[in-house]
Amino acid sequence: MVNEMERRIDVMLADSNPLVLSAMSEVFERDSRFSLVATTATAEGFLGTVMRVPCDVGVIDWNLPVLGGARLIEVLREQEAAPKLVVFGNDTKDLPRLAMSAGAAGFAPRSGDVEGLLDTCADVAQGKMVFPFIDVRELQADPIQSLSRKERVMLEALSKGLTNRELSKELGISTNTVKFHLSNLYDKLSVRNRAQAIAFFYSSRLPTKDG
Repeated sequence: MVNEMERRIDVMLADSNPLVLSAMSEVFERDSRFSLVATTATAEGFLGTVMRVPCDVGVIDWNLPVLGGARLIEVLREQEAAPKLVVFGNDTKDLPRLAMSAGAAGFAPRSGDVEGLLDTCADVAQGKMVFPFIDVRELQADPIQSLSRKERVMLEALSKGLTNRELSKELGISTNTVKFHLSNLYDKLSVRNRAQAIAFFYSSRLPTKDG
């Protein structure tokens, strides 16, 4: 049992299936490590609530309407004090990898037991990365896996020979933001300029679309 003096982990749940959401709510409310602060059935509902009611960990369905899990994670990565996110989904071959690439902190399979989901959330709250179906060391050795979704989109756009101004227009961000992302991109790929980044893109055969 958790020490009564230890602060509980504030958790928010988001799942499009009302039965799953209800079952998860009951499970978290029974565990003394957690304090359930809110539930929602949509990505927009999660986003709107978490802006008003901060929490430590969010458990989300990858296929949340309407934004979807990947887009929700991307939006929250830009926010200060955003919760760490655990994707609760089907343990298909690619989903854990997609969740990690998008920026989630953990993945728990729907086919797993309840304790696995609870323990994953507890570990994530402590700053751990939890992806049971992935060799995290292998992914960390691949620079592509360290890129955010936006950085991977930018790398693909770079391969088309776009200028900073053209990148700004295509991605809907300012030129200063383009420069910021390019700087991070170069650091993560250990390259010094656009030409080297483009060469890396083609040598890695990076997929042009997620999934």
